[in-house]
Amino acid sequence: MENLFRQIDKKINGLIWSLVSTGIILLILSVLIVWTDFMLRLVFGMLVLAIAYVFLYGGYKIWTLKKTIRDHFKF
Repeated sequence: MENLFRQIDKKINGLIWSLVSTGIILLILSVLIVWTDFMLRLVFGMLVLAIAYVFLYGGYKIWTLKKTIRDHFKF
């Protein structure tokens, strides 16, 4: 049981670091919005790409967490 909680904790920490790093990248890109119209379009494109990445990565992490729980309890 302790091994399961350790694995869940590891997966949640990975998800947290992914979200924090994506947030930092978005903050840096938001500063670039101020300068030109081209940068505005580029940043909006990158924002959509970053949001898509967060959803895909979050879905993958939740799926691996579900798989870990299923394998541990042998559902």
